[in-house]
Amino acid sequence: MRLFLGITCAVLLCCAAPLGAAELKPWGGVQPDSFELTDLDGRQHRLADYRGKVILINFWATWCEPCRDEIPAMEKLKDKFAGRPFVILGINADEPEARIRKFLSLMPVTFPVLLDRGGKTAKAWRVRVLPASFLVDPQGNVRYSVIGELDWSAREVADRVARLLPPG
Repeated sequence: MRLFLGITCAVLLCCAAPLGAAELKPWGGVQPDSFELTDLDGRQHRLADYRGKVILINFWATWCEPCRDEIPAMEKLKDKFAGRPFVILGINADEPEARIRKFLSLMPVTFPVLLDRGGKTAKAWRVRVLPASFLVDPQGNVRYSVIGELDWSAREVADRVARLLPPG
């Protein structure tokens, strides 16, 4: 799985469009399976734990340049919705913990990084290219997806997230 994702990401890098060229598209697929993954501190995270919140689920890897490039924009989006029912879950694509920790020491994130050991969750969510992201509404339904690098700090993206947030 890691080799396939690595080759796919490398191919995309050759032809990659600039940041923000990917498009957040309405979800038209089958609802993906729920998941239960461990973070780097050993805490369990279940998708159901975040019911009532808008969730940005981002599949990524340290070796994927577009994945790395979009992290600062995701942090800006998280800051924009601070205090609101919005959360980002970064699901790492089956890399060794030591590599992830080293990467995060150089580029810290403020959202949970979950470990997809064996790539089972990526497979269940039909992730074939990195980065791959999904916006989930407060009821737990995938509403939007994007394959490739997106400028998460763009106003149109923030507007889509805001429309999914519960009133209040």
